[in-house]
Amino acid sequence: MATPADQRLLELLEKWLESLELHAKYSSLDDDSYWKIQPWVEHQRPSRWIIDLAMQKTVALRAHVQERVKTGDAKYSDSLELVIFLANLVGSEHIERFIPLAEPDKEQPLTPEPVDDAAGPPADAVTATREMPKFSPAKRTLPDDAARPPADSPTATREMPKFLAAKRTPPPAGTAQVARTERKAAMPAKPAAKPVSKPAAKPAKTSGKPAPKMTPAASERDAPSDVARAQVIADAARLVQWGRKWYELPELIARMADRPSLPDVRRILKENKSAIDSKAGGA
Repeated sequence: MATPADQRLLELLEKWLESLELHAKYSSLDDDSYWKIQPWVEHQRPSRWIIDLAMQKTVALRAHVQERVKTGDAKYSDSLELVIFLANLVGSEHIERFIPLAEPDKEQPLTPEPVDDAAGPPADAVTATREMPKFSPAKRTLPDDAARPPADSPTATREMPKFLAAKRTPPPAGTAQVARTERKAAMPAKPAAKPVSKPAAKPAKTSGKPAPKMTPAASERDAPSDVARAQVIADAARLVQWGRKWYELPELIARMADRPSLPDVRRILKENKSAIDSKAGGA
C-alpha cells in the first residue's frame, strides 16, 4: 500500500512530466515567443536534448518508486524526499541552468486577441497599430531679429563673428634719427657666446717600461678554491657515470648550488679531464 510520502512523490513526478512535455512543445518556438508563453523566472532556455534527458530520468524514477511501492518499501520515498530537501538546502548552488516549472493554466496565448472595431483598440494594447504623427513643414520666414531663436538655443543658427582687421599705424616720418632707431630695433639679438672648450688634455707620455704584470696573489684570488675544484671534479665523475655526455657537464655543474661560474667550470673540466675519466671508470 502506498504511503503518504509515496503519493506525494508520485504526484511531484507527474507534475514534472507534465512540465517537461510543455517544454518539449515550446522547444520549437522562437526566443520572443518562448519568453512570452509563460511567466518564467530568470533562467537559461534549456535545449531540446536536455529536456529529453530530464524526461527519461523522470520516467525511470517513477518506475523505481512504483516498484518500491509494490514491494512494500515504506522508507524509499521518505529517503528521496530527504535527498531533495538537502540538495536544495545544502548541496545546490545558485545557478540559472535549470528547467523551470511550466504549468498549463499559466500558458499565455501568443496570437493577439481580436479587437472590436466599434469599441476601438484599448489604450494599453501592445500590438495595436498606431498612426504616425504628421509633421507640417516649417514655414520659412524672412530673416528678422525678432523671429530668430535665442542665442543659447542648441538648434539656433549663429552668425559667424566678424573679424576686424587691425589698424595699421602710419609709418613715422623719414628722418635720419628715426631710421637709425628702426635699424637698431630690427637687428636680431646676438647669440650667446659659446663657451670656450678647453683643449683636451694630451695623454701623458708613456715611459718605455711595460705595465706591471698581475701578481700571483691577485690571480689566485679570482680563481676557484681547491674545495670548489674538488667538488666540480666529483660532480663531473658522477655525471659521467650516470651517462651524461661530456659537453653537457659544464652547464649541469654550473647550475648546482655553491659551484663556480660556467667559465671556471669549463676550465676545471678541461684541466682535469684525464683525472675525471679515470675516476669515473674506476668507480
